[in-house]
Amino acid sequence: MTPGAQRNFRYYDFIMVAFVTVLICSNFIGAAKQAVVDLPLLGPTPFGAGVLFFPISYIFGDILTEVYGYGRDRRVVWAGFGAVAFATFMAWVVVNLPPGPSDYMKGYQPALEAVFGNAWRIALGSMIAFWCGSFVNSYVLAKMKIWTAGKWLWTRTIGSTVVGELVDSSLFYFIAFYGIWETSDVLKVAMVQYVLKTGWEVVMTPVTYRIVAFLKRVEHEDYYDRNTNFTPFSVKV
Repeated sequence: MTPGAQRNFRYYDFIMVAFVTVLICSNFIGAAKQAVVDLPLLGPTPFGAGVLFFPISYIFGDILTEVYGYGRDRRVVWAGFGAVAFATFMAWVVVNLPPGPSDYMKGYQPALEAVFGNAWRIALGSMIAFWCGSFVNSYVLAKMKIWTAGKWLWTRTIGSTVVGELVDSSLFYFIAFYGIWETSDVLKVAMVQYVLKTGWEVVMTPVTYRIVAFLKRVEHEDYYDRNTNFTPFSVKV
């Protein structure tokens, strides 16, 4: 198929919706909570609760790039970016609206501010880290697919995640929580997040294999980005 040609796919839109859903939920439901897990040798270790679900977005990114190509994954990344931007704006408007006079609303407003009051920092960190990390992840995978001639899928799904998550984890928690959490906690959470996210990719590799094989079969697509313009500042396929 020639670069830039348009095709209709059966499952591409569903993957896009799932990707955006995971992105918004993991950033607004889980990201603000610092949880603790007791790990062997390390003891009590803090981590961001969103890390349990956010890595799924990277798995979707790997699947999209592997099957449909960098250009179509780029469109999904921008869709997710726009969705988080709107959710951030909505959170800011809702938090700043004057609360009703009832006792319930007087008690509810502080809770709302506690959960969403720093949403702008979470969203800013998320958007910058996600934008940079996702494009790095997709670029590395697309290039590795050419270098490996389409063989050894596990090397590029894990390899691209190692690089992409390093960028993501290096940016997000420092932008979102520096000055809010203790600096030592920010460092610990960032490192634990990186290890957990990368570990997620390794654990999910058999599932990724099955989904990729299924999509390639039913979509009749196995895209190689040989003549792709890898600029992130475009939504063209």
